[in-house]
Amino acid sequence: MARNSSGDLLAVLQSEYERPFQGWDFSYITSSGRMQEGLLPWNYPSIVLNAARKASSLLDIGTGGGELLSLLLPLPSRTYATESYAPNVEVAKRRLEPLGVKVVKTKVGEHLPFENRTFDVVIDRHEDYSAPEVFRVLRKGGTFITQQVGPKNNGSLYRSLGLHGVATITWNQREAVKELEGVGFDIEDQREALAVTRFYDVGALVYYLKAIPWEVPDLSVERYFRPLKRMNQIVLRKGYVETERHRCLIVARKANG
Repeated sequence: MARNSSGDLLAVLQSEYERPFQGWDFSYITSSGRMQEGLLPWNYPSIVLNAARKASSLLDIGTGGGELLSLLLPLPSRTYATESYAPNVEVAKRRLEPLGVKVVKTKVGEHLPFENRTFDVVIDRHEDYSAPEVFRVLRKGGTFITQQVGPKNNGSLYRSLGLHGVATITWNQREAVKELEGVGFDIEDQREALAVTRFYDVGALVYYLKAIPWEVPDLSVERYFRPLKRMNQIVLRKGYVETERHRCLIVARKANG
């Protein structure tokens, strides 16, 4: 973004801020390579596919707009998805229901609206979950697969924005494993990794931040223009700005119950 005029830069960033975002689809900045995420030492979709191919029933907790689930074909004959963020529910229904997936609107903190021992596999990517509820809806021998965002995620980015000491993520893998074991799960795999996310122009960064409003609730281009302008200077000099990508994986099995 070779913009030397503050007015030009402000207009460009405001345009990116106002661009519509739907579901959980970042292709506007990822397909063009404006944002690139470093590779992890595992692949969540492949792990899910391996489990789903052996299952007759699957639940996706927090499906977003159904973007990932729609790619994991063929799905088990009975596949359900939940979503608690209201704007995503209709997006998920339009994408998933033609594939035979039943999308259920839920509220954060509520019990899962399913009978005991309903599913062979429960998956969850970056969504809050209740360990007792996941255990309850899984059949004996069932598998829970979750990838979560770790507490070190985007630390450099928040500091660059002047948000020192802000802890937006409190999820902790050690405590999560302890909780899952406490309700009766056997842990089959647990991994943690730090990679990087790079933004090759600050407009892509603004688009990304607008899509995750819970991370910077008071986000506006005007309010954060000074640090965004500093980051633009880094892009002009270095070619990109980068931040931490912290991810955790847990695969757990319900041995009993």
